[in-house]
Amino acid sequence: MTQSSKQRRAALLALGLDLSPEMVAGTIGLTAPDIDPAIYDGVLVTKDLSYGQHERHALDVYAPEAADVAGCPVLVYVHGGGFVRGAKDSEQTPYFKNIGSWAVQQGWVAVVINYRLAPEFAYPSGAEDVAAAMTWVADHIGEYGGDSAKVFLCGQSAGSMHVADYVVGHGGYGPHGRALAGAVIASCLYDVGRAKQKDMHLAYWGEDTNLWAERGTLQGLIETDLPLLCTVSEFDEPEFQDHATQFVAEWYARKQTFAPLHLLYSQNHLTPVYAIGSPWDAFGPLLTQFVEANA
Repeated sequence: MTQSSKQRRAALLALGLDLSPEMVAGTIGLTAPDIDPAIYDGVLVTKDLSYGQHERHALDVYAPEAADVAGCPVLVYVHGGGFVRGAKDSEQTPYFKNIGSWAVQQGWVAVVINYRLAPEFAYPSGAEDVAAAMTWVADHIGEYGGDSAKVFLCGQSAGSMHVADYVVGHGGYGPHGRALAGAVIASCLYDVGRAKQKDMHLAYWGEDTNLWAERGTLQGLIETDLPLLCTVSEFDEPEFQDHATQFVAEWYARKQTFAPLHLLYSQNHLTPVYAIGSPWDAFGPLLTQFVEANA
């Protein structure tokens, strides 16, 4: 381990595990300056394309500037934000322009979406919006050089739960079916019946906690035949580590194989996506391997 990586690890650990405003701001302050500006070279961004009726039904497409590109794998990214906040891009930070631009450097096309937020829109609105975005991708991504048969759906935190819901069929699929080559799930709460009764959870999954158990994705993900890449971070919030541990245990009990879950060393809840394009990145290499293996 180099001195710089030791320093990065110590700095992240000093921020703590809780998703406080100070921890979020501290993580942005640590990672944003280190994103390599070269990831934005040769990237054509088409912003705010509509995939539905609501103002939050908007997506950005990141594609190579080269005019003759075709047949590229496609990464569709669903942001986090505790179900109640978040956006596909920001004027104040590099997120999530870094993900879309980095994906183009891998030879892919990327789609980064907004979706409707709680409490105005509750479960399963996130999965419904993912389904609508996937329909748009299937219909239009070829216009940007992407291959609709090589689509990988990726989400982090609340976004990962919307991805998981979509994979198992909560909220439906739309006319193209599931239409995925693989799904990537970073820091997920799989067993909703065991989730803490936080305000954001109540806002999305509803006040009747007796219904939460049937809204989980643990068993559906274990049963799916879709290639999965799942991650949890060493410095993740304890609840996410708890759910990841349960996922691994139940996967092994059912299949007698280790679950497709990776522990991201020296990462916290946010850095898997915030650090893409920087020396902090531990998630990107796994994502590249996964797409190359399944495209």
